[in-house]
Amino acid sequence: MGDNGLLKLEVGESVVYQNERYFIRQVNSLNTVILIHAETGVIKEVSISDVSVSKFEEPKKTDDLQRISDNSWNQAMERFDIVQPLLVAGRTREMVEARAKEFGISTNTLYGWIKRFQETGKVTDLLREGRTDKGEPRLAPEIKEIVETAIQTEYKTQQKKSVAKVCREVERLCRLKDLKPPHCNTIRNWITKKNPKEMMAAREGQKKAAEKYSAIRGKFPGADWPLAYVQVDHTELDIQLCDDHWRKPVGRPWITVVFDVFSRMVLGFRVGFDAPSGLITGLAISHAILPKENWLAKYNINGDWPCWGIPDGLHMDNATEFRGKMIQRACDQYGINVDWRPVARPNYGAHIERYLGTLGEELKGVSGATFSGVKEKGDYDSEGNAVLTLSDLEEWLTVYIVGVYHNRVHSALGMSPLFKYKEGLLGDDENPGKGLPPKILDERRLRLDFLPYFQRTVQRTGVVIDEVVYFADVLRVWVNSVDPDNPRAKRKFIVRRDPRDISHIWFYDELTEEYYSIPYRNTAYPAVSIWELKAAQKRLKEQNQGKHDEHQLFEMLTRLREIEETAAMKTKSARRSQARKKHISMQPIQPDIKKPVVIEGEYEKVKEVVKPKKTIRPFDDLDEML
Repeated sequence: MGDNGLLKLEVGESVVYQNERYFIRQVNSLNTVILIHAETGVIKEVSISDVSVSKFEEPKKTDDLQRISDNSWNQAMERFDIVQPLLVAGRTREMVEARAKEFGISTNTLYGWIKRFQETGKVTDLLREGRTDKGEPRLAPEIKEIVETAIQTEYKTQQKKSVAKVCREVERLCRLKDLKPPHCNTIRNWITKKNPKEMMAAREGQKKAAEKYSAIRGKFPGADWPLAYVQVDHTELDIQLCDDHWRKPVGRPWITVVFDVFSRMVLGFRVGFDAPSGLITGLAISHAILPKENWLAKYNINGDWPCWGIPDGLHMDNATEFRGKMIQRACDQYGINVDWRPVARPNYGAHIERYLGTLGEELKGVSGATFSGVKEKGDYDSEGNAVLTLSDLEEWLTVYIVGVYHNRVHSALGMSPLFKYKEGLLGDDENPGKGLPPKILDERRLRLDFLPYFQRTVQRTGVVIDEVVYFADVLRVWVNSVDPDNPRAKRKFIVRRDPRDISHIWFYDELTEEYYSIPYRNTAYPAVSIWELKAAQKRLKEQNQGKHDEHQLFEMLTRLREIEETAAMKTKSARRSQARKKHISMQPIQPDIKKPVVIEGEYEKVKEVVKPKKTIRPFDDLDEML
């Protein structure tokens, strides 16, 4: 059944429609299913967006991903690696028995792991009960720090030093601090608890580690069906944008695209003035996974973008800024196999790069295009002809993707990406299709899992991040609480924040295993981005030699905004900053049900067909999480 985080869109599944229980009788299209009432037998064709699970089913709570120890996480991932090949249609008991025998576990145990993962699609459900670290070496914080340092400097090097040398280094460092060194066996056990792929990469190189631990290319994830193999890439677009108020040029934007290799469908994207980063990548991935009804309604687009679901494999840039623990663990949690693009191997991203090239060609026909070089640009005044704002471009991209690109015949496929996507999921006369992917029910939690996180104590005044204080009643129980593993230290909690709007943070309450929205302690302060905050802090530091309080900080923010608004008529950087703020404040809304529109032709024709249905009041795209 589709509880605990996933709505399974399969024949026979029990669902809720208009507060009544139904069963799925048939998957009719990418957007609709045929239901049969559980009691009356009445049959209805309904939109998938209107189908849910019973409100009486309590979803299973999940610990914050960053609170789980590396040891426990690695054990859960080992179980997932065992289970993964069995998550296929047509699985037989013989297959399960053979897999269980291969790894020395009972068949019933393996069936239990399969069931637990399939119920939610989350790796955390493969954690050992209670998530205790039984058998994990316990060290005092000072000694633990020494051991970690010695492993980093002595063991995780390509000199391949022995464990004995690590033990000697730990002993030396401990004696310098008048501490009793741990037994060498304890250090040996500590090393064995580390991520084996990471350790091999450090000692023998990425290539050998990938050969031993990475999935075999062509077997999994091969691009044999929709969402089997997904690529993520970034590029700076060849177009000049202008600000919303003065309509003056502000610069070129960046786009991050999530792309399905099987069908060539665009699964999601993010566009903005900030260069690619782990944050932007996380936002693009969550956009790709979640349904698009709200996104289309944000711009009143009466089109069809039937892409949602968790990809099997994700192919991403190997740059350091994208390889943080947050992205990797969030992908692991949802069973997404991450394949990092090898350095200096551009052919690995050929499919998505071809799409980005196609997009670049389309943009040449838009006012403000910068073209790909001075020669091609000629005497064309890109800045003088800039007419689109950042929000306009986001709308243009959405209409182009939904109305033109997805419906135009792709030369490599011999059909449109949308038709290929539909064929891969629903099948044709010769192939049955893979079936619709499950939909994430807890969209708020998925967004949070892909947001940056911090670890903070709870003071009497609240939680402090970057000199800003946050407080709500839910924090009172944790004020000045002590770390259970170290009575001399204060307990730290997981806190997540969206850098685009820091007026709220999300505090993970370890008692209830829930996230709570925590506002500024002083709710009179305006919502600002982290970039504005850093600029204000820098200005105050220059004026006051680093001494200032929160009130002065927000006074400076107000002053900087006034200066920026005055300067926006004159300077491009100020206008870009203003445009970023306005774009961030724009938000998706709850859509009406729309029938898909198949459109042929170019963007100019699309604008005549894709029209607003009605005036819709905007909401913050993060209000859904508050």
